[in-house]
Amino acid sequence: MNSPAQSLHLPRRRMPLVALSSVALAAALAVGIVLGTQGSPPPAHHGTLVAEAPDPLASQSYPDPAGARTHARAAAPGVAAAAIASPGAPSIAQVKRELAQQRKLDRELGANRHGAYIDPATGAFSPSNVVPTQIAEVIAGGNAIADFPYFYGGGHASFVARAYDCSGSVSYALAAAGLIGAPETSGQLEHWGKPGPGRWLTVFANAGHTFMNVDGVWFDTAGRAGPHSTRWLIPQPDVNGYVVRHPAGL
Repeated sequence: MNSPAQSLHLPRRRMPLVALSSVALAAALAVGIVLGTQGSPPPAHHGTLVAEAPDPLASQSYPDPAGARTHARAAAPGVAAAAIASPGAPSIAQVKRELAQQRKLDRELGANRHGAYIDPATGAFSPSNVVPTQIAEVIAGGNAIADFPYFYGGGHASFVARAYDCSGSVSYALAAAGLIGAPETSGQLEHWGKPGPGRWLTVFANAGHTFMNVDGVWFDTAGRAGPHSTRWLIPQPDVNGYVVRHPAGL
């Protein structure tokens, strides 16, 4: 099947094949849900949980079962998004003026670097542009769980969890902006939003893995440098074999 991602002229790589019996899959998801939400408030949504397909990039996401049992729980996505509207925050006009001054200085100094900044201590991503409010909320949601443990199935019984897998992570960040109402699997995200890339946010999904690009920076569990390192990545992952989706208007 031709993927919309092929039109982006990005590099290709074959996705590894992973075989897993339906019994083992159900058990893995159940364990992930327990470890990711043990002792947490009841799920914020009601309905049938859809089993996540095996993630072929799980080993590159640094699975951390021990961390999934002991890590502090995340706040609700809406709480994370509220951080961008804290009292005393600079106005959009002020931010634009400061960015214009910084860009002028960069040109004068001949700077040649990626405009986005990822904090090496916290893993938080700060965009170089003045972005729409919903994109800022997605970034705030992603920052809230940027260094949380990875665990297969994490974040699917509830947004409030101790660990998140690939689709649990993307779902949490999207929920911070009200773009999604309940955790979705990577297979479900294949049908989320509108087809094709967005101006500010693009989700890449297939049956086993998902990640997204937000204002030019990648949010992906795969490719992290360690079990607690950031989900925000500058290097582009392989996008061959993924369905490309975006939220309407963004």
